[in-house]
Amino acid sequence: MLHMKLLRIILLLFLVLSLTPTASAYSYGRILDEPWDHSPITVFIDDDNVPLHYSPTYYAQVEKSLEYWEEGGNGKLAYTPVFELTDSEKADIRIRWVENLESVEGAPSGVAGYARPYLVDEQFVQVDIVLEVGNYQGRGWRQYGDGTMFDITKHELGHALGLGHSDDSRDIMYPEYELRDDVNPLLLSKYGSFLRAGTLAALVVLLFIGISWRSSRKKRKKLEDKYLK
Repeated sequence: MLHMKLLRIILLLFLVLSLTPTASAYSYGRILDEPWDHSPITVFIDDDNVPLHYSPTYYAQVEKSLEYWEEGGNGKLAYTPVFELTDSEKADIRIRWVENLESVEGAPSGVAGYARPYLVDEQFVQVDIVLEVGNYQGRGWRQYGDGTMFDITKHELGHALGLGHSDDSRDIMYPEYELRDDVNPLLLSKYGSFLRAGTLAALVVLLFIGISWRSSRKKRKKLEDKYLK
């Protein structure tokens, strides 16, 4: 029975390393229907002034989030946004990271990011997005994986595009988030391929052990039936 329990653990680990979370949408709210008076919307991603536990893989999650909204997002925008990445801090949307919003900026517990718009004549002139790289769970602090960062970034970009909160828990604009994965992205980015290879190798070994055990059990049963009657 021990090898069966180990097999279940290996399979679970493989799924954690392989699956990508998804989100859907239904109901929504809006801050402004068309908050920007120009296109493209420029975006500055500050990946130089970053906290200790920042992962370089987070940059890719922002890029994916921008693509998500350009491709329609949750389907609730009144327009189709077009983004342009820039090195200028005077960009329309400025994105940066902090270690933890509670400890660094005094945010309420559970807040993983925020978008702060600056308006002139009912139009956005700039939006600052601040994202944290981890939060406390009990007494321990845990860094966010890429799946979580992807969801948080999509949510805050939704605000920067004029959407308010949704009351549908399936909507990306729902005002709560869930830890989608517990794998440290720094570890996964460096050793992910080795972890997956090791997981598969361990799975093969366990399957071989299981098959061998069944085979030897059948042989022993035949011998017992033959000589121990």
